[in-house]
Amino acid sequence: MEINWIALLLAALVPLIVGFVWYHPKVFGNAWMAAAGLTEESLKGANMLKIFGLTYLLSFMAALVFQTVVIHQFHMLSVLADEPGLNDPQSEPARYLADFLAKYGNHYRTFKHGAFHGVFFSLLLILPVVGINAMFERRSFKYIAVNTGFWIVAFGLMGGIISAMK
Repeated sequence: MEINWIALLLAALVPLIVGFVWYHPKVFGNAWMAAAGLTEESLKGANMLKIFGLTYLLSFMAALVFQTVVIHQFHMLSVLADEPGLNDPQSEPARYLADFLAKYGNHYRTFKHGAFHGVFFSLLLILPVVGINAMFERRSFKYIAVNTGFWIVAFGLMGGIISAMK
């Protein structure tokens, strides 16, 4: 099973692009700033190159792990990962994996399927994580909704890209 590095590099751009739109003052930016207790003045002077660079790096890390969620064929590889001889193309496990991938390698490899997993993942993992942190930080429901909504859209698009790019 090959890793599609181009798909991961493209998917890692999604949080930057979606964030540019999502957190714009004319979309959810003002609501987010109010819920987070920020002002335009407090946001000035930040090192944006550092913020965008680290955002891209962290988004790439998320995409790298996220491919194992949206591409089901990785599960088969993980089941056989420590079988002796898997790296020998003539071994029984390697032939079994090759046959499996030849027959089922493109099943569920659509944008729609990846986007479904991105939304599902966001609701079942991101919402609880953001929600728990927000409660301890005494943040409002609006804060949870704005930030979780961002990740639902971002992971939906990331999952779609990763799944569709074969």
